[in-house]
Amino acid sequence: MWLILQQDNPGDFVIGTGESHTIREFLDEAFGYVGLDWHDYVKIDPRYFRPTEVDYLMGDATRARQQLAWEPKIHFHELVRIMMDADLELTNLPCPGEGKRLLKEKFDGWHRWEHQVVSMER
Repeated sequence: MWLILQQDNPGDFVIGTGESHTIREFLDEAFGYVGLDWHDYVKIDPRYFRPTEVDYLMGDATRARQQLAWEPKIHFHELVRIMMDADLELTNLPCPGEGKRLLKEKFDGWHRWEHQVVSMER
């Protein structure tokens, strides 16, 4: 965000990894992270499929890469681990801790975990 605000001319920037993943891939990653098979917990109800759904979505961060020299630090499988650790910790369940380790390693103390693990109910 800071780099975007430093530009001489205003512009629109997409911030994204350039990766695209399905819900099934997300389920595989999230449940697999804690050693579970999502097929045992999730049911797919075709009534909720949208007939006009876009088949493929992926953010194009080319402009951010070219103009800002920006590169993503976190990718899909890492983001899922961060999300899972936060949710598990929030519910007082044991978490593997890889997500917390990734944030510390990649953001060198900039990210404050304790400010992110917050219930929406508060």
